[in-house]
Amino acid sequence: MTEMTDDIAEEISLQGFEDDCRLLGNLLNDVLHREVGPEFMEKLEKTRVLAQSACNMRTAGIEDTAELLEKQLAAMLSKMTLEEALSLARAFSHYLNLTGIAETHHRVTKAQSSAQLSKSCDDTLNQLVQSGVSPDELYKTVCKQEVEIVLTAHPTQINRRTLQYKHIRIAHLLEYNDRPDLGHEDREMLIEDLVRELTSIWQTDELRRHKPTPVDEARAGLNIVEQSLWRAVPHYLRRLSIALKKHTGKPLPLTCTPIKFGSWMGGDRDGNPNVTAKVTRDVSLLSRWMAIDLYLGEVDNLRFELSMNQCDVKLKKLAREILEKDKLLEDRHENRSPRLDWGQYKSHNSNHPPPLPSQLPPGAGLPSCAGNDVKHYSRLDLPGSEFMPFNREDSQDSLIFKDSTHDTKKDSVKTNGDSNLDNNNNTNNSGNNAPSALTPSFSSSQLLAQRKQFAESQIGRTSFQKLLEPSSSHEPGIAPYRVVLGDVKEKLTKTRKRLEILLEDLPCEYDPRDYYETSEQLLEPLLLCYNSLQSCGSGILADGRLADLIRRVATFGMVLMKLDLRQESARHSETLDAITQYLGMGTYSDWDEDKKLDFLTRELKGKRPLVPPTIQVAPDVKEVLDTFRVAAQLGSDSLGAYVISMASNASDVLAVELLQKDARLAVSGELGKPCPGGTLRVVPLFETLKDLREAGPVIRKLLSNDWYYEHIVKNHNGHQEVMVGYSDSGKDAGRFSAAWELYKAQEDVVAACNKYGIKITLFHGRGGSIGRGGGPTHLAIQSQPPGSVMGTLRSTEQGEMVQAKFGLPQIAVRQLEIYTTAVLLATLKPPKPPKEQKWRNLMDEISKISCTTYRNTVYENPQFLAYFQEATPQAELGCLNIGSRPTRRKTSTGIGQLRAIPWVFAWTQTRFVLPVWLGVGSGLKGICEKGHGQDLRAMYKEWPFFQSTVDLIEMVLGKADIPIAKHYDEVLVSESRRELGAELRRELLTAEKFVLLITGHEKLSGNNRSLRKLIESRLPYLNPMNMLQVEILKRLRRDDDNNKLRDALLITINGIAAGMRNTG
Repeated sequence: MTEMTDDIAEEISLQGFEDDCRLLGNLLNDVLHREVGPEFMEKLEKTRVLAQSACNMRTAGIEDTAELLEKQLAAMLSKMTLEEALSLARAFSHYLNLTGIAETHHRVTKAQSSAQLSKSCDDTLNQLVQSGVSPDELYKTVCKQEVEIVLTAHPTQINRRTLQYKHIRIAHLLEYNDRPDLGHEDREMLIEDLVRELTSIWQTDELRRHKPTPVDEARAGLNIVEQSLWRAVPHYLRRLSIALKKHTGKPLPLTCTPIKFGSWMGGDRDGNPNVTAKVTRDVSLLSRWMAIDLYLGEVDNLRFELSMNQCDVKLKKLAREILEKDKLLEDRHENRSPRLDWGQYKSHNSNHPPPLPSQLPPGAGLPSCAGNDVKHYSRLDLPGSEFMPFNREDSQDSLIFKDSTHDTKKDSVKTNGDSNLDNNNNTNNSGNNAPSALTPSFSSSQLLAQRKQFAESQIGRTSFQKLLEPSSSHEPGIAPYRVVLGDVKEKLTKTRKRLEILLEDLPCEYDPRDYYETSEQLLEPLLLCYNSLQSCGSGILADGRLADLIRRVATFGMVLMKLDLRQESARHSETLDAITQYLGMGTYSDWDEDKKLDFLTRELKGKRPLVPPTIQVAPDVKEVLDTFRVAAQLGSDSLGAYVISMASNASDVLAVELLQKDARLAVSGELGKPCPGGTLRVVPLFETLKDLREAGPVIRKLLSNDWYYEHIVKNHNGHQEVMVGYSDSGKDAGRFSAAWELYKAQEDVVAACNKYGIKITLFHGRGGSIGRGGGPTHLAIQSQPPGSVMGTLRSTEQGEMVQAKFGLPQIAVRQLEIYTTAVLLATLKPPKPPKEQKWRNLMDEISKISCTTYRNTVYENPQFLAYFQEATPQAELGCLNIGSRPTRRKTSTGIGQLRAIPWVFAWTQTRFVLPVWLGVGSGLKGICEKGHGQDLRAMYKEWPFFQSTVDLIEMVLGKADIPIAKHYDEVLVSESRRELGAELRRELLTAEKFVLLITGHEKLSGNNRSLRKLIESRLPYLNPMNMLQVEILKRLRRDDDNNKLRDALLITINGIAAGMRNTG
């Protein structure tokens, strides 16, 4: 029904959807009868029936009866006890979540059952060939395409991860229930499984009791990769390759991947003091650890699959070299004393080659397209979590738990990796028995624990394993692929151990030849195996699991998702203030723009560091400098772009370039060698109305700077990236005006780059909801200005949209196809520009009227802030604990400092969704009254940008509910401010009237019966949730310290978000 899917215009099987909703609803009723008793269930059913009757009356146009029933419902809810209200809120919230699960399931079913799915790779490539695009041009465009989807930790995912996993389990059970061969007994067992899941959900606390840390948020993002994208990416690339071969005669090159992934989780420090330099470093290392761990599982499976002996000369030579090296190491080991002490752990593990596989790993028997991750729940054994993997070479589930009295996690890392500690221990043992400061005192229980740990380790099991495992031949003709992949596994294992040591902040002196640093190093032996299989006539084997692994390495690299850094421009100015004041140069922020540019350019051209090593600065400034040091240490191999929020001048970009250059000089001097990787791309983010209008001139000013132009050409291949922000621009000017200013800004930025011969990538900071730039991806990309999408695109996916679009592999494959095909169409068949200058003039006029109306209401009306605080649960949203960052950038209570997410979230809760439509009605009315109604209808039919803007506003208007919004006003808003609410409701009706006039639809969403039906199916649960929220808010504002009331309110917030299918 919602902004959660790109297929809102596609019909789903409503009959199947209703059947699944009925099944899940009946099962939940059975669970509730058992859990809360029949007396409460009678009240619940009476509430639902009253709400359903009121909805039916409104649909039939019998408004008076509907209003009477709604008043009766509100009166009944007001008499409920707190315990009853809490249980009702929980029950209806779960009903709405189950409805969402059923809807998603049927969208997946629709995609899988369609012979020719709209927007699929096959459909779009066929469409382009039929339209006259040559196969060669099509092939080159696909191969050159660069799309990056950036996952962010914006706090809009309301469900706990525990509940998300349970919802996924229910989705899998619904899928299983659709099987035509399911017998009676199997179906009964499936029903029992569903009842178990529903019982577990009911008995689970819906609320997060603590705020997540930035590292927690990063883990959630990595979980999406492991849970879904890891399987989806090779499936998607196979689909694309098959379609490409069908329509051009050539498959997708093996290491070509049109889509990659980035992340802001652990890197976005804009207004979030919890994201520190250390957090960024740890998250980057954690991402690398997860990548290596996933590759290890794939390599294990490949070693079983590639059991053949025939290979080409190159692979045979490599296998022989590996075996000879291993034999040499084994001989050296056997010549040593057989007695092993604790300090020899690491060296033995490092030198002993992994034996040839003797038992099947989990999932190895599955077909490659199914992936090897058969679990529906992600592993939690990440370094830095509550527990940590230890020696998982033979067992995926071997864990060492952190204990409050004895940190076994550190002990395990020290034992395996710290050569200095090994030497100290050896020295102490060989010398006298005097206690040493470096020798810990162990109790008998600790000594037993160490011995047990030693016995269970790789070296402790070596002798026993020799009895179980087959002896491996040293002839290279015996399973050469297994020999080569065994070497790959050994290096991956050492790479993982090295990362664990680095995550513990311990010294690590691994030989660079013993671990993988870059994806090219890992790809080399895999490509050698692939080419060998192809040359030996085993292409069918090469193009299976091995090809999938190669494509994963090409897509995810060694970090899964490169981490962007983001910071507000003012923080960089404060840092330069501290530096210039320390150097006696004055205050940087007091200088005009020309003086800043002169200073920055001069320093950038120089070769000496600017920041003295002895400088003493405030903690906030130190954190900025520390972040640049970490960026220099990690480099572009681990990090993506450095995004400057609230950018407004060319000096904002050069300031970051200077701080980055200075940090790299300092780190390079300390290392005695160049910093790893290259410099980060510096990306200005234009967000406010004023800054969007200045975006083009700022880029021209930058590219006219000789140092910057040479830097872009030399270090970034003549490529400039610019980010445009949808959230803050919408909050600043209203959605309609923001959309038009974003369109014009992109046109101007593209023109500026074209003037200097620089390639441009636009980075779209789209939110989840339409109020923050969200909506269907395909529609959004297809309505961009011509020339702004030339084979490259970056776009954020935020909060609940990450789970909605990528949480299940089948959905993720569909989304990846939609991104690919939309960018391909926009590149080869760009959307039409405005047909005539008159259309642009009309847009300017609508935008001006709309913006004026919006700002007069939100920023100029002295009553509005108080009305907003009374009519919505905005003040209570901070208790949800859904994100690590504060809801405001600064402590001010005004709308200006409120972040866009709680601004949209609060209005979504009341079903008023004001940020999307406020001002639109006035703008459209003003133009129509001047006689331009026919022009607007022509614009709607012939201009994709205008059509998509109006369609999205219409969709939101279809979800708005005036009677519900009015109920919030009547109960919660002071009488003196209720007239403001009435004026706003009249503005909403005006917007509805003129949107329908332009679209020609009789009813809102009249072109999408499926969407209307999905909305209506939720109302019997959603409307009572809103009325219950009003009642709880009324009570809570009289009894602010009542924690149970607060819990009940938060559960209604969860439920309404589930019903609306978005938050902010």
